[in-house]
Amino acid sequence: MKKLALLMLSLLTVFVAACSSAPGSGESTGEVEMVSDISGKVRVALAGWELEDGIDPLTGNRTTGLNTFLKNTFEKMYPNIELEIYQIPWENVKAKQTAMLMSNDVDIMYTGGAFASQWYQEGLLRDLDDLIEGDPDFDPSIYLEGIWNNSYSTKSPDGEHQFGIPTVLGRRMIIMDTQLFEQWGVERLSENPTPEEVLEKAKSMHGTNPVTGEQNYGLYWSGNALNGSTFVALTLAFNAPGAEGTLSDLKSIKWKLNSPEMVKVMEWLKEAAVLPPPGFVNAQGAENFGLENNQIAIGIDQTGGSTMSEFRANEDQELLNRFEPVMNLGPNGEGWVAVDPFVMAKNVEDVEAAWIAMKFLSGYETQKHLYINFSNTPTLSNADFVLEQDKFIKKALEIAEVGHSELMDEANPFFMSDIVPAVNGFISRAATGNAPDIQSFLDDLQKRAENWSANLR
Repeated sequence: MKKLALLMLSLLTVFVAACSSAPGSGESTGEVEMVSDISGKVRVALAGWELEDGIDPLTGNRTTGLNTFLKNTFEKMYPNIELEIYQIPWENVKAKQTAMLMSNDVDIMYTGGAFASQWYQEGLLRDLDDLIEGDPDFDPSIYLEGIWNNSYSTKSPDGEHQFGIPTVLGRRMIIMDTQLFEQWGVERLSENPTPEEVLEKAKSMHGTNPVTGEQNYGLYWSGNALNGSTFVALTLAFNAPGAEGTLSDLKSIKWKLNSPEMVKVMEWLKEAAVLPPPGFVNAQGAENFGLENNQIAIGIDQTGGSTMSEFRANEDQELLNRFEPVMNLGPNGEGWVAVDPFVMAKNVEDVEAAWIAMKFLSGYETQKHLYINFSNTPTLSNADFVLEQDKFIKKALEIAEVGHSELMDEANPFFMSDIVPAVNGFISRAATGNAPDIQSFLDDLQKRAENWSANLR
C-alpha cells in the first residue's frame, strides 16, 4: 500500500500544473512527462461530454473541453496512443452505443449505468477482472467503497465480476430551505431524517407563509422520475425490498410488491403527494428551488446545482447558507445512487491501449477536470479538489459511500418497464385526491410481476 501511495503521489505531482484548481479557470500549460511509448488506437464513445472549450451558461466562467485537456495531459503521457473520440448526445446514447457495440465500432465507452448493466447481461461487454488483477498501478481503493463493491452499473448481477469503472455519480439528497423553516418556526431536519419526520415538517410549512404572506409548498420531488429514485429511497426506509433474488436469475425472483412494508411506502406517497406544487407530476414547479425566490421548504432527491452555480458566479454566501443538505431517506441515509461508468467492449481491438485510456478517463485527473469545469460529481474516496464550500457534492459522496444496489433498481428490467410507470401513475392520481386503493394497486402489480417472471425463457 505504501508503494501504491507513493506512485499515486508521484503521478499527482506530474499533473499539478495540468489542471487548475479554480472553478472554470481552464487548464494551464505546465509540463507533463511521458509515461510510456506504447502505441495503439482506441475508439472512445462518450455520452454527453463537452469536447470543446466554452463558457458555462450559468456561471459565465470559461470551461476547458476534453480535447484541450487531453492535449495537455494524456497525449503527452502516451504520445503514441491515438484516441478516436465520438461524442454522443444523451438523447440518442443507448441506440447509438448499442449499434457501435453490435458492429464492433467501439473499444471503450462512458455511458449510463442502466445501459451498461443491460449490455453486460447481453454479453456485449468485457470483464475487467484480469486487467485489474494484472495491473499493480491500478488501485480500486481510490473509488468509493460502497460504489465500487455494490453498484449494478459496474458489477455483474451476481457480484462476482467487475465490468465497469465508476466515473460520475448522480447527486440525490434532501435539501431544506432554512429560511422557510425559520419563518414557519419549524425545527430543522435531522442529519438523517426519517420519512415520518420529513412528512411531518413538510405539512407544517405548507400554506400561507406567516411572515411573507406568500404560498409555500412543504415538499417537492420529481413525480415522474424515470428511475423512481424517491420510491427507491422509501423502500429502503420502510424495509420494503419488493423482491428477493438476483438479477442473474430473473425467472427465480420472488416478488414481494404487496407486502405490508410496501403498503407503508405507498401510504407515504399518497399523503405526501398533496404537498408539492401541482406541476411536480411532470417534474415541474421547482424551477426556483435553491434560489432566492424559492417557496418550497424541503426538496427530496435534489442536487444543489442551482445554489452552487450562483455561488460560483457571484460568491453568494448568503444563498449558500440558506439551503442545507442532509442525508437521504434510507436507514443509514442512503438512497438510489446513479453511477455512470466507463466500460469496455467485448470485442475490443487493442486491450492494452484501451485499458490505459480507460484508467485515465475514469481516474483522478479526469474526474478533477470534469468537476472543475462542469461540476460533475466524482466517484473518488478522496476527491480533494472539490471546493470547500461545495457541501452538496460532499453530502452526495457521503450518501454514495453507504449506498448499495437492490432489486428495486434501474438494472432490473421489470422495475423500469412496469414498476416505475405504475408508481408514477399512482402519484399523479394521489396528487388530485384520487389515489387508487393501495392494497388492490399492489396486488395487481404483484400479479404482473409474477407473470413477467413466469414468461421469461
